[in-house]
Amino acid sequence: MCASVKYGSRGPALIPRMKTKHRIYYITLFSVVLLGLIATGMFQFWPHSIESSAEWSLDRRSVHDAPLVRIPVSSPIPERGDLSCRMHTCFDVYRCGYNPKNKIKVYIYPLQRFVDEVGVPISSTGLSREYNDLLSAISDSDFYTDDVTRACLFIPSIDVLNQNSLRIRETAQALAMLPRWDKGMNHLLFNMLPGGPPDYNTALDVPRDRALLAGGGFSTWTYRQGYDVSIPVYSPLSAEVDLPERQPGPRRYFILSSQTAIHREYRVELERLKEENGEALLLLDKCSNLSQGLASVRKRCYKGQVYDYPQILQESSFCVVLRGARLGQATLSDVLQAGCVPVIMADSYILPFSEVLDWKRASVVIPEEKLPEMYTILKSIPHRQVEEMQRQARWFWEAYFSSMKAVGMTTLQIINDRIYPYAARTYEEWNNPPVIKWSSVNSPLFLPLIPPRSPGFTAVVLTYDRIESLFRVITEISKVPSLAKLLVVWNNQNKSPPEESLWPKVAVPLKVVRTKENKLSNRFFPFDEIETEAVLAIDDDIIMLTSDELQFGYEVWREFPDRLVGYPGRLHLWDHEMGKWKYESEWTNEVSMVLTGAAFYHKYFNYLYTYKMPGDIKNWVDAHMNCEDIAMNFLVANITGKAPIKVTPRKKFKCPECTAIDGLSLDQTHMVERSECINKFASVFGTMPLKVVEHRADPVLYKDDFPEKLKSFPNIGSL
Repeated sequence: MCASVKYGSRGPALIPRMKTKHRIYYITLFSVVLLGLIATGMFQFWPHSIESSAEWSLDRRSVHDAPLVRIPVSSPIPERGDLSCRMHTCFDVYRCGYNPKNKIKVYIYPLQRFVDEVGVPISSTGLSREYNDLLSAISDSDFYTDDVTRACLFIPSIDVLNQNSLRIRETAQALAMLPRWDKGMNHLLFNMLPGGPPDYNTALDVPRDRALLAGGGFSTWTYRQGYDVSIPVYSPLSAEVDLPERQPGPRRYFILSSQTAIHREYRVELERLKEENGEALLLLDKCSNLSQGLASVRKRCYKGQVYDYPQILQESSFCVVLRGARLGQATLSDVLQAGCVPVIMADSYILPFSEVLDWKRASVVIPEEKLPEMYTILKSIPHRQVEEMQRQARWFWEAYFSSMKAVGMTTLQIINDRIYPYAARTYEEWNNPPVIKWSSVNSPLFLPLIPPRSPGFTAVVLTYDRIESLFRVITEISKVPSLAKLLVVWNNQNKSPPEESLWPKVAVPLKVVRTKENKLSNRFFPFDEIETEAVLAIDDDIIMLTSDELQFGYEVWREFPDRLVGYPGRLHLWDHEMGKWKYESEWTNEVSMVLTGAAFYHKYFNYLYTYKMPGDIKNWVDAHMNCEDIAMNFLVANITGKAPIKVTPRKKFKCPECTAIDGLSLDQTHMVERSECINKFASVFGTMPLKVVEHRADPVLYKDDFPEKLKSFPNIGSL
């Protein structure tokens, strides 16, 4: 009994003690595990910054505070450089991986001061202001990453812009010491002044293995096409001198030469041209009567007369850019800034960013041997073309030459376009100023390398209150195999659309959008509901088109996505008696318009119609309740320079049940106003963009005597 009591007395005492002991143990273990999981999660999901303390930023670290790195004499030297390198042989695109934004990630090495074993720096100038600006711009851009593991491209913080300031061997050794060098794979070097006396090589002499080179002054012998990037030689005057943009047109001088260190043979030839053409040519040189310094750099002289440079460049239509000791010249940047058309005479020179820029639009390139014929060649260029070139030259400078940031961002964008070609900028985006004259011919569309968000087409039906015919149109359209969505634009603010239960039952989404005002332009609004590339604009009374006709029209549009592809064809004619344009709806052998009462087009044109329509055309259409279809034809023809495509032979599109009161286009006054529309729009556009064609598209077996079951589109109306 005592034993049991003793056991019982110890039992209650020992058991709680053991629970507390184990509880502390398990709590401690659980806490350690939890902290480990939290730390792991933060490491995994927090923005990676393992090397962020060493990220490139002069705001956090001055050049003098950068760590000192000594280069042993025995350090390896990279190979000279492989001239056969191309993106598919010397660049690892798999580092770049998939990126939803289609942007490469660029890592900048931490700033370091490289010296040899006795403490002598590898560069006499250290980090130049220009290279500092370049790296700062990249670090502030969307390309930059401070996570070295995510980087696609690596940029050393070693300044090699000017080869004259470098110790070639030691600079190459410093590059090879970079932790991710890997024989230069995916590394980018910027150099503007390559070579040195006496031969002045046209590419950087520093051995660099497989590294890409953004170089100023490439020749056709040293440029690795599709791998290297030819960049301009930056002119410091761009930041120091503000040249306001000058309107294109005739200038005081026809030709101007402002370079001071050109070869004697060239100067002799220029002096001969000056004697032959007098005041039309201004030949400037260094001012001998001024003391050396900043002031003399900004001056040019001719027979004792002093001119301000680069301001004097704005006084000439053409400015000569001759090769010097190097092919690349900072003068080219000065000339572009002045809006002067550069006349480039430097045989074998790879022009800056020529991979994407169309230099024929902004410059004249003449072989050096034809310098004696320069004046005659330039005189043959029409005045209007000269003005366009002046405008383009100035824009090239603003977009691509004006700062080290512009040079750096353009270089990275070119490399980015190579890696993500399906998302690359188009020719128009590279070469057309953002605000472009509407009279120019310019296609905004691209090949469908990226699939649309939704296949098929969206039918946009404009309606007011014709419920019966609307429902018949919806029913017929719903039979088309490629229909993705139906969008009804309800243009009646005084009446509500029918209840949902009354609408036809269709197999695709049907959305009704109510507008705030009764405007014809509402049919071309870029609604968010339109997810397909293709749009079918159709009126609520076009009940005669069959599903075969509609499907065939869509198939034709897929082959010509930049055209208006439609059914009702119309023509514009010049009335010689009245001296103005006339709208023609009679049956003819020619077509210049297809009416958007039934037409396919790219949804891009909805944005242009709504936000970029020239002048007051859009407001005029809405005020007159007419001609929105003609306006769309003008817009598309003006942008693409192409005629519309009429499909199928059907010509009659009158609603059988509609009366003259119902059918807007049946009114004679309406027809007269259509002619007025054409003249109004031609006046606003400043040209007649509509193109006349004498053909249409029909199915291949449409007229052939074959069984109907062999035809893809058997139900095609005759008229």
